[in-house]
Amino acid sequence: MTARDQLPDRAAKRLARRDVHGHEVPSPRRPSSPQSSPPALEPSSRSSPDRPDPRRSATPRVSVVVPARNEARNLEVVLPALAAQPVVTEVVVVDGHSVDGTLDTAARVMPDATLVTQTRRGKGNALACGFAAVTGDVIVMFDADGSADAGEIPAFVAALVAGADVAKGSRFAPGGGSDDITALRRYGNAGLNAVANGLFGTAFSDLCYGYNAFWTDVVATLDLPPTATADTGGPIAWGDGFEIETILNCRVAAAGLRVTEVASVERARMHGVTNLRTFADGTRVLRTLAAERRRAKFLRSR
Repeated sequence: MTARDQLPDRAAKRLARRDVHGHEVPSPRRPSSPQSSPPALEPSSRSSPDRPDPRRSATPRVSVVVPARNEARNLEVVLPALAAQPVVTEVVVVDGHSVDGTLDTAARVMPDATLVTQTRRGKGNALACGFAAVTGDVIVMFDADGSADAGEIPAFVAALVAGADVAKGSRFAPGGGSDDITALRRYGNAGLNAVANGLFGTAFSDLCYGYNAFWTDVVATLDLPPTATADTGGPIAWGDGFEIETILNCRVAAAGLRVTEVASVERARMHGVTNLRTFADGTRVLRTLAAERRRAKFLRSR
């Protein structure tokens, strides 16, 4: 029975397995005995896809990282939805110096959640702080605004257990969609996506989507800015902003990690106003693509 066979019908349709270059990857056969089920692949086993990594479990502990800035009202709904998922073993809420009682709400709604205050500003720094706090085998990036569906988490985890290093959410894969994206953002994302695929030889269908999952041991490969550095004021430091999804995708591609796209439906934000700035953040993503291309070429030349 394949990993796809083990998913509910709806989740199985969302699982579109591709490698980082966009080729279809056959779903591996899993033995009928749970004791003999092979673990997923290690990051360095890209050229030997059958070599197991004993550090990875067929039943991983799943940590969900939720960056939140002034999302108290949304957490009233988001956190119970995460708690209702049996596959989730840990929730890390990272507060972005909120003024609406976000941390107090998180502590009340989910008393066993891990609460963290980010060290600087920006979504990228919030995620990096959350990654540093997790204790699970798998990390799921999950927005606090209610746009992500907690019911899709099992499909992401199944993709990882089936052999992927990274399970990348996509609103544009078959079975995906969005109730929130504007026409301007859709066209902008398509353009940035084409640039990324051209630079890195990938076939990503959704560059700027924040719903992703990966094995915790992948964090070292991402080489994110250190979280201990203090905020010096002024513009948000490079790598700390909304370009974080682009950085993750570029570095995953440059490292040759195995990526599976998982179709996802983005829902509309429930309460509040988005922190995304279409033109400013789009320009920042374009600059990030150029910088990451230079970084990849430098690392290959060493």
